Amino acid sequence: MRIARWTADGSVIGEGFVVGDRVVPFPDGLTVADVLARGPAEARTLSARVGGAQGVALAEVRLLAPLVPASIRDFVAFEEHVEGVSASVDGRSEVVPEWHQAPTFYFTNPHTVLGPGEPLRPPVTSRLDFELEVAAVIGGPGGANLTADEATGVIFGYTIMNDWSARDLQSREMKVRLGPAKGKDFGMSLGPWIVTADELEPYLDDEGFLAIEAEVFVNDERIGHDLVSNMGWPFPELVAYASRNSRVVAGDVLGSGTTGNGGCLAELWGRRGELTPPPLADGDTVRMVVEGIGELIGPVGPPVVAPELPAARVRPRARSRQERVAT
Repeated sequence: MRIARWTADGSVIGEGFVVGDRVVPFPDGLTVADVLARGPAEARTLSARVGGAQGVALAEVRLLAPLVPASIRDFVAFEEHVEGVSASVDGRSEVVPEWHQAPTFYFTNPHTVLGPGEPLRPPVTSRLDFELEVAAVIGGPGGANLTADEATGVIFGYTIMNDWSARDLQSREMKVRLGPAKGKDFGMSLGPWIVTADELEPYLDDEGFLAIEAEVFVNDERIGHDLVSNMGWPFPELVAYASRNSRVVAGDVLGSGTTGNGGCLAELWGRRGELTPPPLADGDTVRMVVEGIGELIGPVGPPVVAPELPAARVRPRARSRQERVAT
């Protein structure tokens, strides 16, 4: 099954199934959020109910991001990416021992999600980049402190993720040992739809890794390609780790992290010691193709100039009010 959201005339939003070359609304006015909360078994029941409906031709609608995420966690699960991009962002190429100990992630902004074909309006940056990823979408009751086996059951499906990045901003803020924040939170593209987990089961290898091919093109030139199964942990283990002493819920999005072998420009910059290929610019188009899921296109628009803020002021050392009065 494929789950999508769309608009037909710029104002009316539809939510439902993609069946062949058409979109068919969920019955009873249900939304994607409703269906995710009910879980995969209920989604299959709903799909059977609308199987004969005519719907609307896919070519006549504009797809939106396939869900409004409850939260977005983005992992860094590909060792090759870590090694290459660290030279570009941090100034040295390395994979720290701590990377191997647990699947690290960061939380990013669910309020700046873009859909297929929706233009990115980046900040002013000299090093705009893409990140080729696959994301798991949580459905059903979710849970806390899940085992990997339990986590398998709460993965509703998968979508393509483009984690847009301003590498110069990211590099500056991470020197403060926090982030990434403003280097990332201006845009995240998801789409074109959610493919339910059962559709991708034939691609699982013996260790539970999703062995699907992922490619990325800039202006029709292939920049990178990798197998998603080259990640250090399979998706259920990412979900289990996210739930540790915490909770995952329906609508949560968990990105794999950037694939290796050119899954982002910064990896190539770090390996080559130069900005080749060049950073993204207004007018570029990034196209991501993932086996078993589909294609996600992201055009780059002009940057948005934000209001300036002053640098930190030099303040006196903290003293109590009583000490200040005494002096």
